[in-house]
Amino acid sequence: MKNLRLKSARAAMDLSQEELAHEVGVSRQTISAIEKGDYNPTIRLCIAICKVLNRTLDELFWE
Repeated sequence: MKNLRLKSARAAMDLSQEELAHEVGVSRQTISAIEKGDYNPTIRLCIAICKVLNRTLDELFWE
């Protein structure tokens, strides 16, 4: 399932996939795969993304 909430939050902060990836220490391809729903990130990566985007786990990853 696509993660449009992550994509929207990233865009709202005017961050590219590359910039978000750099901030959390993964590749741009990893961020792309998470947004497309092709990759299920670890809880550690989810938390790192939430911190950068100033969102909660519920807002970005839980349904």
